[in-house]
Amino acid sequence: MTDSSLASETEQLKLKEEDDGFVVNPWEVTSSSDSGVDYDKLIKRFGSSKIDDAIIEKLEKITGKPVHHMIRRGIFFSHRDLFQLLTQYEAGKPFYLYTGRGPSSGSLHLGHLIPFLMTKWLQETFNVPLVIQLTDDEKTLWKDLTVEQSMKMARENAKDIIALGFDLNKTFIFHDFDFMGRCPAFYQNIIRIQKCVTFNQAKGIFGFTDSDPIGKIGFPAVQAAPCLSTCFPFIFGDKKLNCLIPCAIDQDPYFRMTRDVCPRLGFPKPALLHSTFFPALQGAKSKMSASDTNSAIFMTDTPNQIKNKINKHAFSGGQPTLEDHRAKGGNPDIDVSFQLLTFFLEDDARLEEIRVAYRKGELLSGEMKKIAIETLQPIVAEHQARRKLVTDAVLDEFLALRKLTC
Repeated sequence: MTDSSLASETEQLKLKEEDDGFVVNPWEVTSSSDSGVDYDKLIKRFGSSKIDDAIIEKLEKITGKPVHHMIRRGIFFSHRDLFQLLTQYEAGKPFYLYTGRGPSSGSLHLGHLIPFLMTKWLQETFNVPLVIQLTDDEKTLWKDLTVEQSMKMARENAKDIIALGFDLNKTFIFHDFDFMGRCPAFYQNIIRIQKCVTFNQAKGIFGFTDSDPIGKIGFPAVQAAPCLSTCFPFIFGDKKLNCLIPCAIDQDPYFRMTRDVCPRLGFPKPALLHSTFFPALQGAKSKMSASDTNSAIFMTDTPNQIKNKINKHAFSGGQPTLEDHRAKGGNPDIDVSFQLLTFFLEDDARLEEIRVAYRKGELLSGEMKKIAIETLQPIVAEHQARRKLVTDAVLDEFLALRKLTC
């Protein structure tokens, strides 16, 4: 694709964002609708494919068990080349998983868990290696953070990730400021990618301007590089393996660029599995953000803080009065407490029971919030207990350059 065609597509994208009433890019997710982003329109805009029955049937056939509830419920809703990757896996061609986190706070919040929970399920289901990138360099460039602050947050975020139960023998975690100096192959691949992408292309894909720091322009290649398996010679040697990336769909622009570059460097295009956005407590017009403590439930929050945040801030789909609610019912599609349950309540029958009762007006907004509180409090408390066991020594084991056993 030429630079001019990329620029033209970028202009069309801006018009579509205005017409559709929502903005989605790696740094901003907003919608003018209480129901949030229109994901069917987003699929068309980005040119990805919807997770359909054929994908679900293939996953269940290969794994011999039901798909994860986040796939079943459409939370992971879009993909690129997933069917092809699964077909190649059936034929004996291995793949590895890659996902990441940009550390901008000392603790993860609930929304940050979503890609990692799916990644953990995929790793356990397919018994494949996993690399997790922490982009502390990115956050230094985009946020008001020093190098030292970003590195410290990366280590703290890594402990939260490890606390989810990832297997040391199957998982390698790295943060860019550290790994860049320890593994020459990583930097070499970054340069190979940077040579393939012009400044005009970077501006067209990411919207960079002449006033942006030059580090931002070069950074996308850093996030792209882990799709090249030779970045990890201590794990894969010189093999050029398939890669599957579970991530929120706002990260897709990075990997559209990557998928264009990989064949030119002799690597397979990475496959992607996209999730929807985890709503802010104030509603689905924006996603939960670490920069707004009242929009998010953090993994460090106490049971009382969780209760107060949901009761005070969680956007309700209920009616203005009790009488109206009983008569007209609530709207679970915009009710944040119900959306939280959609992500974290695994019992399908119970979730449907709650949805129907709320829509009929039999379940009140306060009762919906109570169910969400009682569902999330033990999840966060259990995470905190596991997090205490992740010492610096445990973290250093995950950061060590080593061969994985799966």
